[in-house]
This record gives sequence, C-alpha cells and structure tokens, in this order.
Amino acid sequence: AAVAASLAAGAVGTETNGSVVCPSGATGVVGIKPSLGLISRSGIIPIAHSQDTAGPMGRTVRDAAILLGAMTGSDARDPLSAAYPAEPVDFTSNLAADGLEGKRVGVLRNYYGAGGHPAVERVFTASIEAIKAQGAIVIDDINPETEGMGDASGTVLNYEFKADLAAYFEQSGAPVATLADIIAFNDEHADTVMPFFGQERMIGAEESGTLEDSEYLEALASSKQISQAAIDDVFAEHELDVLIAPTNSPAWFTDHINGDSFHVSSSSLAAISGYPNVTVPAGFVTGLPVGLSFIGSMNSDKAVIEIAYAFEQATRVRKPPEF
Repeated sequence: AAVAASLAAGAVGTETNGSVVCPSGATGVVGIKPSLGLISRSGIIPIAHSQDTAGPMGRTVRDAAILLGAMTGSDARDPLSAAYPAEPVDFTSNLAADGLEGKRVGVLRNYYGAGGHPAVERVFTASIEAIKAQGAIVIDDINPETEGMGDASGTVLNYEFKADLAAYFEQSGAPVATLADIIAFNDEHADTVMPFFGQERMIGAEESGTLEDSEYLEALASSKQISQAAIDDVFAEHELDVLIAPTNSPAWFTDHINGDSFHVSSSSLAAISGYPNVTVPAGFVTGLPVGLSFIGSMNSDKAVIEIAYAFEQATRVRKPPEF
C-alpha cells in the first residue's frame, strides 16, 4: 500500500503461497516472486522452507527488477542459494517495449476461481488481446494436471511450520522456543489476542510429526512433482515462454462472520513448484486493481521479467490511488 501511494520506491514481502503477488495485485503494483533460492531465506520468519521466499514490490517492473537484483546472491546460511551467483544480478539489461514479439504465451484456465468473477474475466480477456496485439503467439486453454497438489502442500506446510519456527526461534534468541509455546501463550491471553478468530492452523501444525516422518517426505515429493510437472509439461508441449493468469480478485473485506472471502488466485502453481511469478497491473473493477501474473519455468526469472515489462509498457494500466 505504501508503494502504491508513492510513499516508498519499493518494498519487500515474503511469500509462501501468494503473499507477494496477491497484495501487489490488489494494490496495483508490480510484485516479483522469484525462483526458490534466488534470494536467501535466512532471517525470514518461516512458514515453510520449501516454499518461502522474499520478493520485491515496486510501482514499475523496472523498479521491482532493480530491487530484486540487489537482493540476490549466495548466502552460506542458505544452501539453496549457493546455486546462484555470489554477485547481484542485473535483471534490467534487456528490458524492451517490444519484448512480447514472437513470444509464446500460454493462457492458464484452471487457476482457483477461474471463470467465477465476470469482471476479472473481462480484465483477463482484455489483457490477452493486448498481448496478441504486441505480436505474441497466444496458446489458449492450458489446463495442467494438478490433482492432489493442494492437499500435499498443506501437509508440507504443517510439518515445516512447526520445525522451521523452532529453528528460527533458536537462532534469533526469541523468548519462546517452540510453536507449542506460542499456542500456550495465545490460550492464556485468549481474550486479548484471539477475540474474533482462533488458532486452528497452529494447532494443526503442532499435531504434525517431524521432518523425518514418511507422511511429510511423501507429501513434499508429491507436491513438488505435481506442481513442477504441471508447468514443465505444458511448457514442453506448447514450447511456451510464459504462462499467464489473473493474479487476484479485487480487494475484499475480511469480516468476523465469514473470515477471508477472496474469489480468484493463481499463485499456487508457482509457489509450490518454486518457479518465478511476476504480477503486473492489468485493470480495474469498480476502481480496485486486478493484476496479471506471468509464470515461468525454473530460473527463468529474467526472461519472465522482460515479458512482464513489455506488457506493462504496452498497457500502462497503473494509476496512483486517489485520496
């Protein structure tokens, strides 16, 4: 929100599944969820190390790409980051307004809430036409197989949240040591810390076992295999450069009766696989922003950013919020 209001040139978010791209889409800014490991995960308060990453948010693709470059680099505390260059990467060197020319763009049609919000569909359709007008080759009706992915990822998040939070507490010197400590504190102070909602998700995570349990190991392997194959297979079959889908439904109310009530989300494929996802402002519904997500294959961050930049330059949708 601070970036959207021009109170900051950029900001950093952390995502497990949607927490960079969704708020970026809802506030009309650019958000980049990078390939897992491109940015060190050290110091992030964790939910799940197999999906957690930091990511930049900016008013423009170039601004977000500059911040992403400054954030990259190998870190001895995060073995996954060792596969990446030690020096910062320049993600802006090939940004060009004609970057969509000849690119093969797949239209994802089985994201969460697909077709269920007519106004979002209108924004999506207009975005597809804008991409075609820039000389891209659009392959529509991409429906990768994802059955079982969400359930497997949910199991992984329960196990990793419990283990990763304990590890974070140990290295941070926190006055608590485990998730059980947090649950006990919340129970003791329920009137003030939980006046409206409970802590069911934390209790569910606490009831899980260790990262050596077969249930966890099987769920981790399954979630990665399904999500990565879903992207890799359609990229190979259609020789794609990128997948696109609406990032979000317009900003929604969270109330004390119904809780969270969003309608559209396309973050899961990229989040669970660990592949890159860039959201760019695409349109408005009753004045509220909707983003378009560009999802790439593993380590294709630079190429995805270049395509997202070309879309941004062709459409120039973003508007500063009114006060």
